Amino acid sequence: MFTKQRKRLLWQIPFLAALILGTILIIRQQHSMPYQHDSGYIFGTIYNITYQNDKDLNAEIMAKLNKVDASMSAFNKQSVVSRINRNEAVTVDPMFEEVFRLAEDVSKETGGAFDITVAPLVNAWGFGFKNGVKPTRHAIDSIRSLVGYQKVSLKNGQIRKADPRVMLDFSAIAKGYGSDVVARFLRQQGINNFMVEIGGEVITSGINDKRLPWRIGVTKPTDDSLSVNQELQTVLNLTDKAMATSGNYRKFYYKNGKKYAHTIDPKTGYPVQHNILSATVIARDCATADAYATSFMVLGLDGARNILDRHPELMAYLIYSDARGHNAVWFSPSMKGKILGKP
Repeated sequence: MFTKQRKRLLWQIPFLAALILGTILIIRQQHSMPYQHDSGYIFGTIYNITYQNDKDLNAEIMAKLNKVDASMSAFNKQSVVSRINRNEAVTVDPMFEEVFRLAEDVSKETGGAFDITVAPLVNAWGFGFKNGVKPTRHAIDSIRSLVGYQKVSLKNGQIRKADPRVMLDFSAIAKGYGSDVVARFLRQQGINNFMVEIGGEVITSGINDKRLPWRIGVTKPTDDSLSVNQELQTVLNLTDKAMATSGNYRKFYYKNGKKYAHTIDPKTGYPVQHNILSATVIARDCATADAYATSFMVLGLDGARNILDRHPELMAYLIYSDARGHNAVWFSPSMKGKILGKP
């Protein structure tokens, strides 16, 4: 019996040696493989993508992003969403349907605080494709009759509207979804270490080129429409997660001495007046984080916390103005271990 065990052990030794050698080679290859750094312009903003691979994949990445643009960019006159807004007959693509279904779910969960039919109100207030005088109450009330996620549906690849004047706007979710699309592509290529950032919406995996977890900054909310101030409020340890930030501190305008926020409340038709200055949401995918970050800006601090109580899979870091007008912070208890503090 002892001889049999000894023979079995002798057979196992070469196998274990090969396994150890293979592991060592894989680790050495991972350490020697370079990180690629790509950047460009898409969806009206800048993207920065870092990933560990032996060749540059920027052309393939741009091809993926252009597909997203061709599906849901309101600034692309030939995109699917633009054609739908012109009431042309069009069958939506799989990307469009995926985002539409997610938007529908978030709208239901937030009581309509997130709403992809808000485009006419955004345009009326001068943040879309028009810039003009402040809209009258009568004009806002008229437009509100065309806004509401229940006024649009998707069946058999076709968008159906309650009124042909209803318009769709994916701008509050498209950048996050674009980040997800790139992340899926990189994983399909066998790439495990990467960071994708499109216009501030981020998704990470593995480690960075310093062999450390990815660290992503949250910008301090100060009135800075030109994006000159880049002071960070805090730094988050963001590994294998997605993050999106929504805020009005860089998207606002003044009219007759009054400041108007970028975020429009779909229910009232007016720019939000809540005390949240910045909403950062961490989720499993970036499109979800993007949509909830926008909805939290509409809901305000208490409304956002109510949503988070129902969705423990989400984490949030909210910067708001307290009763004395000072910046204050509230964050999900589950987020505590991810906050590294100021750099």
